[in-house]
Amino acid sequence: MNYALVTGGSRGIGRAICLELAGMGYNIIINYASNQQAAQEAKALVEAKGVKADLLPFDVSSPAAIEAALDGWKEAHPDDFIAVLVNNAGIRRDNMLVLMQDDEWNDVMATALNGFFHTTRHVLKSMVRKRTGRIINIVSVSGLTGLAGQANYSASRAAVIGATKALAKEVAARRITVNAVAPGYIDTDMTHDLDQAALKGQIPVGRFGTPEEVAYAVGFLASERASYITGDVISVNGGLYT
Repeated sequence: MNYALVTGGSRGIGRAICLELAGMGYNIIINYASNQQAAQEAKALVEAKGVKADLLPFDVSSPAAIEAALDGWKEAHPDDFIAVLVNNAGIRRDNMLVLMQDDEWNDVMATALNGFFHTTRHVLKSMVRKRTGRIINIVSVSGLTGLAGQANYSASRAAVIGATKALAKEVAARRITVNAVAPGYIDTDMTHDLDQAALKGQIPVGRFGTPEEVAYAVGFLASERASYITGDVISVNGGLYT
């Protein structure tokens, strides 16, 4: 059976992506770090779509945890295949760079950039052998334009965009596509501390986006209809940077 692995899949954009891919018929592996209640809720919603849902807790900032979790899943599912990988996990530790602490920089990089590297490297090996697969990286408008107070977050997302483009060229001959989706301001737990009233004035469509609107773009990239799209970044931002 084919599965889709979504890191940070228990809440917000990740949960919406899990549900979108489940609606397309994929069985879902829901990765989460610690919020078991949210993960169980996501699992129930996915299974209501008529597909299987596996919970796979691991910290994407830990290479050892990634290896152990994915090796364990493979041992339990010898005949199954992770056909879609969505690298969605990310954290914010906003601060002006002159005041930024080492851990604020390192924690963001370890989750968004190193997590992408270690998770993708592990899953990619099976995709290369089977000569098929979809890798979709959730990045950010911050990685495209840079946002004040987010030098760490902007750098991590810009780095993943560069890696997306490079990896797409490496694996295109194996019929594996690698793309990114760059959300703008999306109404999730991660943005609840922001001044939405002020920020809405900067967005041409005049509102924050929804997690489902990001998930629709991911679903398209995971489909056969996107088989000739690779190395690209789709922005879902209400015209924010245009």
